[in-house]
Amino acid sequence: MDSHARSIAKAVSYRILGSLTTASIVFFISGDLSVSLGAGVVDSALKTGLYFAHERVWNRVRFGRVRAPEYEI
Repeated sequence: MDSHARSIAKAVSYRILGSLTTASIVFFISGDLSVSLGAGVVDSALKTGLYFAHERVWNRVRFGRVRAPEYEI
C-alpha cells in the first residue's frame, strides 16, 4: 500500500501534466492566455483532490492484488 505522501506526490505530478494539457487546449481554442491559465489552475485544484481520493479508495480494494504468504521459509 502506498503512503499518503506518495499518493500526494503522484497526484501532483500527474496533475501538472494534465493541467498543462488542459491549458494548452483552452489556449488553442480561445487564444486567451489568462483564460487558459485560469482553466489550468481550476482543473489542477479539482482533479488533484479527486485523484488523491481515487488512489485512497483503490488502496482498499482487493481486486487484482496477490496476497502475501502468511509465512516464508
